[in-house]
Amino acid sequence: MFRHNHQRLKHSTQKNQPVFLITGGAGFIGSHLVDAVLAAPATKEVRLLDNFSSGRREHLTQHAKDPRLKIFKLDLLDLKKTLPHFAGVDRVFHLAANPDARWGIDNTRLDLEQETIVSYNVLEAVRRSGVPQIVFSSSGTVYGDVGTTVTHESLGPALPISLYGAGKVASEALISAFCAMFGLRGIILRFGNIVGERTTHGAIYDFIRQLAKNSAELKVLGNGFQSKPYIYVRDLVGAVVFGGEKCAELEAGKFDVFNVAPDGGTSVRFIAEELVAQLGFKGRTKISYGTTAGGWPGDVPQSRMDASKIHKAGFTLPRSSDEAVRLAISRIIEWLPQRKGAEDDLRLPPDAKPVLPK
Repeated sequence: MFRHNHQRLKHSTQKNQPVFLITGGAGFIGSHLVDAVLAAPATKEVRLLDNFSSGRREHLTQHAKDPRLKIFKLDLLDLKKTLPHFAGVDRVFHLAANPDARWGIDNTRLDLEQETIVSYNVLEAVRRSGVPQIVFSSSGTVYGDVGTTVTHESLGPALPISLYGAGKVASEALISAFCAMFGLRGIILRFGNIVGERTTHGAIYDFIRQLAKNSAELKVLGNGFQSKPYIYVRDLVGAVVFGGEKCAELEAGKFDVFNVAPDGGTSVRFIAEELVAQLGFKGRTKISYGTTAGGWPGDVPQSRMDASKIHKAGFTLPRSSDEAVRLAISRIIEWLPQRKGAEDDLRLPPDAKPVLPK
């Protein structure tokens, strides 16, 4: 898959040796995108901007000797310090954000700053520096709670039920306006739920931390029937690279929006049971479920996304939602013992005896 995407990178900008800038590049998704763009021989330089609040330096160690990667610890809320890094950039991949919707419950200003204001600063830096293209990581949370209605890009109005989703809607609106007013080209990708190695948050992350403390019981927020589409992180990166290609094809002043998700969804019960089985705890770990439909305020218990538009444009995810979850769990279990310089407390349970799928 990546070989094909790397070939796309060679031809997706006007320059033969493009310069890319990735905000949030040390994070879960961003670091995998860094892997992909650096694997393309045509890439001249990758500038990585991250405040390292959730990003991890350990995610970047394999590129320590690659002079094309320039890492800058930076708070994107500071526009003056942000501006110089955008000079000479051909395309921005804007991934920096609050990574966990639940964090906005205790800090209601978080998503205003890390989604809306940060996106404004990035767009203003793009405008002032003459960067022609921006690819933005949005989310299916923008659609709000519409039950099992299969959402498509033209569904509206967008009425999110979390501050995280509201921040994504505001960022999308800013991209639309900046493109129209200042001749930028923009692609907005609305992701389903992302899973895989280098995870820094989410259900699998939380479950592993629980089981590392006590493998006898796993407590699940909500009734476990919450069901959403899941994407394996390296498959998602293929969609982001494809989004860059589509961005280069747009006319100046235009933007487009694509859902990125498999059909259907995977339940939290499936995730919990699959993780317990792959850790070798099947039959001895008690899984306890709550009673509420959602796991927390702002949680969308059911989500289904129509990705036919990006399919028609030329990109298809290679795995179903269940397959993505199963693969992600196995990759996480393989990755955890190999971590170097771990910057959090995510560890395999000491009594785990992994039984990975073949």
